[in-house]
Amino acid sequence: MAPIPHKTASKSAPSTSSASALSRGLTLLFAITCGLAVANVYFAQPLLESMASSLNVSPSVIGQVVTFTQAGYAVGLLLIVPLGDLLNRKKLILSQLLLGAIALCAVGFAQHWALLLAALLMVGLLAVVVQVLVAYAASLASTEQRGAIVGRVTSGVVLGILLARFVSGALADLAGWRSVYFVSAALMLGMAVVLYRNLPAIQTPRTNGSYWQLLSSTLELYRTERTLRVRGIYALLIFAALSVLWTAMVLPLSAPPLALTHTQIGLFGLAGVAGALAAANAGRLADQGKANRSTGIALALLTLSWLPSALLHSSLLALILGVVLLDFAVQAVHVTNQSLIFAARPDAQSRLVGAYMVFYSVGSGLGALASTYIYAHYGWLSVCLLGAAISSTALLYWGYEQATNPAQQANVPR
Repeated sequence: MAPIPHKTASKSAPSTSSASALSRGLTLLFAITCGLAVANVYFAQPLLESMASSLNVSPSVIGQVVTFTQAGYAVGLLLIVPLGDLLNRKKLILSQLLLGAIALCAVGFAQHWALLLAALLMVGLLAVVVQVLVAYAASLASTEQRGAIVGRVTSGVVLGILLARFVSGALADLAGWRSVYFVSAALMLGMAVVLYRNLPAIQTPRTNGSYWQLLSSTLELYRTERTLRVRGIYALLIFAALSVLWTAMVLPLSAPPLALTHTQIGLFGLAGVAGALAAANAGRLADQGKANRSTGIALALLTLSWLPSALLHSSLLALILGVVLLDFAVQAVHVTNQSLIFAARPDAQSRLVGAYMVFYSVGSGLGALASTYIYAHYGWLSVCLLGAAISSTALLYWGYEQATNPAQQANVPR
């Protein structure tokens, strides 16, 4: 298929690689918005038992809450995120935040299982504003800073994921699980106002073509970009492992003999803040051409993390260690992945991140379904064995790539 043509930036437009185009303050604003938006995808994890009780749903299928949210996210990645290469990104971001607030209110008001799943599907669909923001930040950064900028913005994403569990647990204990979604809706509206006033409408090179040509070119990236395929497989596996832990973990922690509260369960998310630190550092390593080595080390840590996590019933400290190792490893690989794919095709960053994050969403959804089923039928140890199997598969795949194509994944293309 012929490549889709591109517009050129106007002469008066600022350079997308200009350091002034992405100040520290603007980078922080990107990170905060990403954190608040991505939290919507993860609020439900500490609330699964409460949701199941409230709607009279079997615990063995409550994992569908996560799966439907991730399914909506996957659809949004393919249908909405690529629009960042076609439309005004500021207007696209504001529209997603406003519609996302409506979807969050629908979750809070849902009284039936089917309606809840439909509303969560829309929450996931609109939460992909995170990836529009990440691609926007990458397009504004210089080539030399791209990995570091992506790392800083992704640090906001990591903090949003981790703090979402704590905040949702605390709010649920205070005012019930529905209050979590009403509060988030208010925050989305507030961020829309802040971004309207502060987000620059910088003219960057845009794709010149129809929406359907844009979608076709997005699908074409899977065929033409080997970096996308390889890094996408890593993403599918690491986020499946992440979802296995975080979706199933709430069930033994909330059940006797531990019987922890929502707030206490949410505190485990704070243990993974080390992952946020790893995100920025991994971006710098990618900028230095050390992406391959850092990926291998992170995947080894991911596999090892399941050993202490398996000791949940005998030591909560061991579980905390497992959480820290897993979150550190997943985010290190994730940031490295994004740095590499953005560098591969700077002209198609929105489409690339959308295509890449589909792997993330599929992995997260499958991990949630599998973990709740395995826990309901076989218990926590089997969940850890599942997570270890997924993680070791990722490590073996890295070893295969290292042996057969080391040069193609070692460095960020310049």
